[in-house]
Amino acid sequence: MEYEGQICRSPMERASFMLPVSVGCAYNQCYFCMLFKHLKYRELPLEQVESELLRVRQAGGNPKTVFLGDGSAFQLSAERLLRILELVHRYFPGCTAVNMDATVPSILEKTDKELSALARAGVSHLYLGIESGLDDVLALMNKGHTMAQACEAIERLKRAGMIYDAHMMTGVAGRGRGEENARAMALFYNRTGPGRIVNFSMFVHRDAPLYRLIEQGRFTPADELENLREERLLLSQLTVPVDYDGFHDVIPFRVRGILPRDRDKMLRRLDAAIEAQREKEPLVAWA
Repeated sequence: MEYEGQICRSPMERASFMLPVSVGCAYNQCYFCMLFKHLKYRELPLEQVESELLRVRQAGGNPKTVFLGDGSAFQLSAERLLRILELVHRYFPGCTAVNMDATVPSILEKTDKELSALARAGVSHLYLGIESGLDDVLALMNKGHTMAQACEAIERLKRAGMIYDAHMMTGVAGRGRGEENARAMALFYNRTGPGRIVNFSMFVHRDAPLYRLIEQGRFTPADELENLREERLLLSQLTVPVDYDGFHDVIPFRVRGILPRDRDKMLRRLDAAIEAQREKEPLVAWA
């Protein structure tokens, strides 16, 4: 299939077969995000989805894990998702898990019966863009949900039998609030128990709506030293077992491992990165 837009998925899904079922992001209003601003959201015809499944099957493909794209495939109606899942299992009998990105509203809009049906049909991991543990930051970034709503959505999807994974961004709370955000995120994760956490440390694109907030004096970006310190505090306070992967593309720096098993090793890596960054000029991640 000719892919439209840019591929965006968690690094945990690097071995999954990516099956586009939509183009762009149905929400597409987060102030920091530029991934889908150039695309008009639309659902792909089921005939096109089935054609891609058939193509891969005829080429000998039978992947164990399928990742549905694009920006938030769980935004599709439960009925449409169930039809897609039926097709996936028809063409890929070896498939044991179907994963995708989701938003908090896309979960809350579905009934408990629909969530349970999707889990039984093979939906395993849902990736949620939690981003911050602070309600005022979520509101400023126009995330479209509160922390209470996120907790409710996660409780319902876990009760249905699905696994929740979290996307977040150190630096999203702005300069001087990294420690506050780290403590709030640790409390949230310890309460909700994600299976995986992926941290894409924040960078600011000059064409993003967030840049207008910076020009208006409503947001001041944190530098990478503060972002590293925020990440270290978060990892030191997580008590739930979780697979963690954190990126700082502009430095570049990456820390990953399984908590609590790898905590000491991960903190040592962060300490070294913090010490190295302390000796440099303050660096803000611009794109």
